[in-house]
Amino acid sequence: LSSFYDDSYSNDTFQDYDAAPCHNRFCPLFQRVAPPFLAATCAAAALGTGALLVVLAKRPESWRWPRSRALVAQLALGTALFAALLPALAAGVARGWHLGTGPCRLTHLLWHWSLFAQALLVASGSCGTVWARWDPRSRRLAVALWAVALLLATPAALVSGVAAGTGCVRRSVGILAPAYLLHLTLCLCLLLLLPAGLLLAALAVPRLRASWAAGAGLIWLFLGLWGPYGVGLAGEFLLQAGLLEPTCGSFEHFDLALGLSEGLGVLHCGLGPLALLLAWRC
Repeated sequence: LSSFYDDSYSNDTFQDYDAAPCHNRFCPLFQRVAPPFLAATCAAAALGTGALLVVLAKRPESWRWPRSRALVAQLALGTALFAALLPALAAGVARGWHLGTGPCRLTHLLWHWSLFAQALLVASGSCGTVWARWDPRSRRLAVALWAVALLLATPAALVSGVAAGTGCVRRSVGILAPAYLLHLTLCLCLLLLLPAGLLLAALAVPRLRASWAAGAGLIWLFLGLWGPYGVGLAGEFLLQAGLLEPTCGSFEHFDLALGLSEGLGVLHCGLGPLALLLAWRC
């Protein structure tokens, strides 16, 4: 099954509360579609990030706040780290994960580290001119943001693991396990509450609205693509915890919705560099 999904969906059938056998057709579909999708996204991310880095190196004077060179370079670094993990995940989905629990947890740690770091960078770039120049203040902020992102990604490594010996899953613990609840809370804060708070702040503060008008809103493409996945994680918790009545149909349709929302988020590593290049050209 998916590197991103927990092992509760790994069987073709399961028993629901009415003791009726439910056939989940999402897993075979995912195993066919995910590897080429991840490979194509990785290739697009490599081309886009490479082009972005070339422009950053050859035209450094063209980057000004709110799309400053320091901020864009770090976003490119986060995108490159995220995309570098996609080939291993694609191979794991297609042929099974045979590297063991340690590499699986490390993969999820790096995956969420890049994700959370980009979310924090987008937020910091939308709230002031700290990235207008690369000075000691901005360097300290960069170190702090990446360190905090790594700390916030640690629960993701703790809750991931190998299921059935061949599947690197994002959740190998119970839905109510403290480590998973912490991980879920952090994901919802960074992928849902943070964008909502920044949006309200931008509507209320004229200076922030001006930065959006100058083009800073383009980097919000990242948060916009990952927002539906945050909603999907919340829905998964409600279903798995029994707070919503589960049925065969709800589980099957939810699998598809969660898979599509995560695929939408993964697209950020290919679309993000292209959006930043477009903003630079405009």
